[in-house]
Amino acid sequence: SAAEHDRLPAQAEPEIAVADLTGFALDLAVWGHPGGVGLELLSDPPTGAMDAAGASLRALGALDDTGRVTRRGRSIAAVGVHPRLASALLDGAPVVGVRRAAEIVAILSGDGPAGGGGPGSGSDDLLAAWRRLRSDADRAASARWRDEARRLRSVAEPAGPAGGEPSGGDITDDHAAGRRPLGGGVADDLAAGLVVGLAFPERLARARVPGGTTYLMAGGTAAELTAGSALTGAGWLAVAVADRGAGRTSARVRLAVALDAATAREAGGVLLGTVDEVAWSGGDVVARRVERLGAIVLAERPLARPDPALLEAAVLDGLRREGLAALRWTRDAVGLRERLAFCHRILGDPWPDVDDAALLGSAPDWLGPDLAGVRRRADLERLDAGHALRRLLPWPQAARLDALAPERLEVPSGSRVRLDYSGPDGPVLAVKVAEVFGWERVPAVADGRAPVVLHLLSPAGRPVAVTSDLASFWRTGYPQVRAELRGRYPRHPWPDDPTTAPP
Repeated sequence: SAAEHDRLPAQAEPEIAVADLTGFALDLAVWGHPGGVGLELLSDPPTGAMDAAGASLRALGALDDTGRVTRRGRSIAAVGVHPRLASALLDGAPVVGVRRAAEIVAILSGDGPAGGGGPGSGSDDLLAAWRRLRSDADRAASARWRDEARRLRSVAEPAGPAGGEPSGGDITDDHAAGRRPLGGGVADDLAAGLVVGLAFPERLARARVPGGTTYLMAGGTAAELTAGSALTGAGWLAVAVADRGAGRTSARVRLAVALDAATAREAGGVLLGTVDEVAWSGGDVVARRVERLGAIVLAERPLARPDPALLEAAVLDGLRREGLAALRWTRDAVGLRERLAFCHRILGDPWPDVDDAALLGSAPDWLGPDLAGVRRRADLERLDAGHALRRLLPWPQAARLDALAPERLEVPSGSRVRLDYSGPDGPVLAVKVAEVFGWERVPAVADGRAPVVLHLLSPAGRPVAVTSDLASFWRTGYPQVRAELRGRYPRHPWPDDPTTAPP
């Protein structure tokens, strides 16, 4: 339509801006111009795509750390297919035989770089496509495939025996060394699986549940078989082609072959690794030794003695997730935190900020020594937060904490009443009216900067007045309170002048 035409770009985007540049980057290196430096190209290759291509080629051993082509890289370039497939051909030939390796790569290279469905693309089963090509069901397709397979065999001949069986002789190439020879008696699916896995190790996939159609690929992407796929129920797949359309959370498998766990391990050897993982998971510390094939967990077992640094990092992560409530907060600990917050608010630095965000951010400083003995959530819950908080007290100001923000205040009756620092309006002293008879003004804390807020209580402990101006209260508020309380509590003294009366 005219509207669609008007929205089209003036020119199609250059192919170099959207294509896989792995083969291009290898060609540049072979020509002696790594990265295209010094060449007058119509369009410069995207930096990100070239970086990804270089990383892929270094992983294949085709480029050295400086970006220059290696001897192996020249061998890969000479094959004339996508570097991943060329590498799989050279590495797979000594293990499965040159003929089978060449035939598999010929299928994958039949529809552009890094493979498409090629012949037999109506099915997602690579093994079925291979059998159809061998049977000459489509003579033209089979002829093209056989020509390509012969060409690849001629290139790969030095890498292994010409037949379908490896010779069992020495394998000198570093990338093929150490692989188990599969032998002529091994089914074609394992041979195909090994070659596909060597080309695309990040696409080795294991079923999420036995007999299911959803898989996790070693690269971390979810994959799904189409309904009715002949591959349904396979425990492992080597995925040659997969795509993920817009809005899809998993990739759709377009071409793959079933294989066993041992072959998957062999093909994905570059992604195999065993690591100690210590993390906060499910509300507690989980310490385990995990064997992975990329993102796929192959085996795991509890870790009896995790690295202390990893353990501390996991506990701190858990504390950030769960919040400070994961610690043991006694009444004294809560009170200390509130007093410190008051000093920070009124006096500023160097008194520390002790809100949630600040404490979680500085947890290694004030909890550090206590974390050495924490191995699980139960240990964290036993930590005395108040004891740990005292590490934040600035020196020498710490010695003045009780003077600036006293925990208790002595009233005229002689009682030492706890101050409440939790509110934003200043410390609160909740005390019975009769206990402050004789006080003419409200005391102040923080070197006189913060008057105490009096919550005056009845003899039964019920609030009757709130004031920070005691002199004014005695003059105007007390007579009304006296008249109300004298009738309720006749046995208690209610003097006319509370400023001179004994408490």
